Amino acid sequence: MTADVKSYWQNYIDGKFVDGGAGRIAVDDPGTGERLAEHACADAGDIDRAVTAAKRCHQNGSLFDMRPVERGRMVKKMGDYLLANIDEIAPILTLESGKTLWEARKEVEGAARYFEYYGNQAETLEGRSIPLGAGYFDFTTYEPYGVSAQIIPWNFPLEMTARGISVALTTGNACVIKTPELDPLSNYFFAKAGEYAGFPDGAINILCGEGAVAGAALSAHPDVNQIVFTGSVPTGIAIASAVAKNVVPCVLELGGKSAAIVHADADLDNFISNVRWGIYFNAGQVCSAMSRAIVHESIHDEVVERVVGLAKSMSVGPGIERTEAGPNMGAMVSEKQRDRAAAMCGEAERVGAVTATGGRKMNQPGYFLEPTVLTNVTPDMAVANEEVFGPVLSVLKFTSDDEAVSIANGTPYGLVGGVFTKDIDRATHAAKRFRAGQVFVNEWFAGGVETPFGGYGKSGYGREKGREALLNYVQTKNIAIKLR
Repeated sequence: MTADVKSYWQNYIDGKFVDGGAGRIAVDDPGTGERLAEHACADAGDIDRAVTAAKRCHQNGSLFDMRPVERGRMVKKMGDYLLANIDEIAPILTLESGKTLWEARKEVEGAARYFEYYGNQAETLEGRSIPLGAGYFDFTTYEPYGVSAQIIPWNFPLEMTARGISVALTTGNACVIKTPELDPLSNYFFAKAGEYAGFPDGAINILCGEGAVAGAALSAHPDVNQIVFTGSVPTGIAIASAVAKNVVPCVLELGGKSAAIVHADADLDNFISNVRWGIYFNAGQVCSAMSRAIVHESIHDEVVERVVGLAKSMSVGPGIERTEAGPNMGAMVSEKQRDRAAAMCGEAERVGAVTATGGRKMNQPGYFLEPTVLTNVTPDMAVANEEVFGPVLSVLKFTSDDEAVSIANGTPYGLVGGVFTKDIDRATHAAKRFRAGQVFVNEWFAGGVETPFGGYGKSGYGREKGREALLNYVQTKNIAIKLR
């Protein structure tokens, strides 16, 4: 399959497509390593204009003053637009990110689901009355922060943008989106979706720019009222430090080193199926990936044999050629990311891990890493503690239930965890002890848009998804009236 990709894409500020003050940024096709397109590159001046437009949109009341049901209907129309144009959007997403075409279609559908879900929530966010006695009428209301600045990661550029702006718009905030430099093209369709839905100028602003310039300017801007960031711990710390000077609230989702505990009584057919999704979906570039399998010693060798067989069965190549779901995988997003993952595999070998399969760059054009399984991994190794963000599964052994949970909780992260067992008491006990924001039992990635998502420790703070996310985009006002 091929797709027509225009050679140059612009930023979107205050209802208009515009060039960037910092020139252009190159976007490569990870499946071939060749130039795909160029995108306008924003400078600090562009960021200022976008924030100013969003602030004006907020202050004139064009979003928050409308009846919530009307705003909700507009939000849902954005999702309708994405689905109606999926055949155009998905190939572009595939070519800019490296993921398979079927994964790209799933991402478009996932993005649309956020608009559907949160559009339906617009009428449900209600305050309460507080009894203070006969002489008072006291009540609370929820109000938007105003300007929601969102810095988007490259692993799911469409879905992560949808996750943030769907909630922000539903609650009446205006948005400034800083797209990822590596794959910014598909964010263009949010501008078109917003126009289709009838959102006023300034409600949605979308800019691509270098993190050190555009991202830094957005984080430090005095007229930004809330920051949403998904990405690395160092960048999250830098953003949190910048916004602290303006006393601005953040939602930070900073990745993880998530573990699946596999007990001796686990359904191994089911577990192997979950490995395929847990670590090889999107070439392992998933913040909540199953990057560690902590396996009971009695079944360790069998599990290793089976996951190695799965890894070896994967068809790896350009994502645009992989249209159907199955044992296949696309490229990593960039040469730098691929080389970093390969280097971590090599270092693991040097300190005693065994590469059961994979671990090497593939000898073909594009940014491909072999699906990898590392064994003989111990909890003290870097590969067991640091996020690889690639298709690399580390397998560790355990003897007792307490040891398994201790290993799982032994990293600075705490995003998700999983337990595979037929014993519901054992699963419940482990789930209570996991230091993680979400725990899966017998199905990795169980849940959905409806379920809250966020981390403990260095995985960040605040919650995305579910009704919990709504409260991150509003502030509570109390109104107390003295009656005569």
